[in-house]
Amino acid sequence: MAKTLDKKTLKKSFINWFFWNGCSQQAESMLGMAFGQSMAPVIDELYDTKEEKAAALKRHITLFNTESQVGSVCNGIAIGMEEQLANGVGSADAIRDAKVALIGPTSAIGDSLWVATIIPLLLTICLSISSSIASAPWVGPLLYIIVYPLGTYFLSWKIFQLGYKAGLEGVQRFMASGQLDKIIRAVTILGLLVVGALTASFVTCSLNIDIKTATKVFDEASQAYIDGSISVFNLDNLLNTVFPKILPLALTVFVYWLYTKKNWKPIVIMLLILVLAAVLTAIGYIPTIGAFVG
Repeated sequence: MAKTLDKKTLKKSFINWFFWNGCSQQAESMLGMAFGQSMAPVIDELYDTKEEKAAALKRHITLFNTESQVGSVCNGIAIGMEEQLANGVGSADAIRDAKVALIGPTSAIGDSLWVATIIPLLLTICLSISSSIASAPWVGPLLYIIVYPLGTYFLSWKIFQLGYKAGLEGVQRFMASGQLDKIIRAVTILGLLVVGALTASFVTCSLNIDIKTATKVFDEASQAYIDGSISVFNLDNLLNTVFPKILPLALTVFVYWLYTKKNWKPIVIMLLILVLAAVLTAIGYIPTIGAFVG
């Protein structure tokens, strides 16, 4: 009789990967030990002898690295191939080659989809909720810690099942169809839109240059001089009239340029921003320009 994996075994394998994929990450095999732990329930059910189980575990603790959520498709494919091998179809070398071939595309899609799109988008929504509810700012963080793990678990489980059911050939057909390139491009565009929205909504920058007339007016009611200064020139208002949010955009582009083109370290960039903030704040305390009118 053909060997078929039980659904409980598949679920246990996925849970091992989902919760423990980074627990043993190190320089020698990266996620290899975690991948082997994920495959352990499958190997125990498929193979009978100690020698067969040992050989199967050895081929799954070698070097492996990917983005963990989309990377669950690799686990599903490897499980399907192990199931075929246990029934006399395929070879151990084919399983190893498939894992190596999947590292690149799953890492690229996963980083674009999860790290660069889903996480910033969900954070933007939760930050907006916290900002809009002054009496309960904790709602945003609470929503994030509930939606993110549950949503990630559901999507990763579906991707895991897709890999197991479609197999390597199904994934290869999908990649050869050109749909992969379209998905990567769409996700990249969505990620750029999210970054743009984050810049406009949460990055603040003010030059704090406001030239006023130093005018004092005598108030009859209080029998004292009060401030009657009038703004003559406000640089922030002028710039936002010409190009709204141009200062946050310029600051973001400047930081991006320092990080990617000049290879500045993040800590150095943060120190530079602190210095600029101190200088621009000090400018705001320069005495106003004008004459005292008594």
